Amino acid sequence: MLRNASRSNRGMTLIELVVAVTVIALLLLSAAPNIGAWMQNTQVRNTASSILAGLNRARSESMRRARPIRFQLVSLTNPKVMDASCALSGSGVSWVVSVNDPTSYCQYAPSLVATNANDPMIVESKAGGVGGQTMNVSARIADGSAAASVVTFNAFGQVADAVPIDHITVSNVIAGGDYRTLRVEIGAGGTVRLCDMGVTNTTDSRYCPTRAIP
Repeated sequence: MLRNASRSNRGMTLIELVVAVTVIALLLLSAAPNIGAWMQNTQVRNTASSILAGLNRARSESMRRARPIRFQLVSLTNPKVMDASCALSGSGVSWVVSVNDPTSYCQYAPSLVATNANDPMIVESKAGGVGGQTMNVSARIADGSAAASVVTFNAFGQVADAVPIDHITVSNVIAGGDYRTLRVEIGAGGTVRLCDMGVTNTTDSRYCPTRAIP
């Protein structure tokens, strides 16, 4: 009886432990590519969702304040810090919503009234951060022939610029079939939506009508 009890409580042998560790390692190795793709796709989603939020904020503020409000993509020396290094950029992962052009003045705090002649009257801003460094962002005009960095919404929430941002494509800098490409589309009436460039079914709500445009 005691002999049987000691056998049942002896635990794992060294061989059994090695086998278990080997199995776990193989499982982790097989899952690694999927985990990597999931993380990269999450960053694409986060960047696209942030841009979508900025555009919606600009549009809602234009109607709330009954005045034109700009949304612009900007580049920063340090993607984690919104400072005076900002410049308008059709490939920027950071954005600023403001009344006036914020170029070189993105460090200003949000304000309803200009504090001086340089104050762009920022509504909200967002630095792309670490995650944005691995993102490709491309904002284009309606036919895709040129880059764009600004879209202005009027007091009715409609697009007011002659040649504004029409769509913004967000993808990963690493090419691969497992990585998603998302796009933010801006309608002439000011409506903003997020869609998936990998969806080819035109009846799918995730389909991008601008899919064929660069």
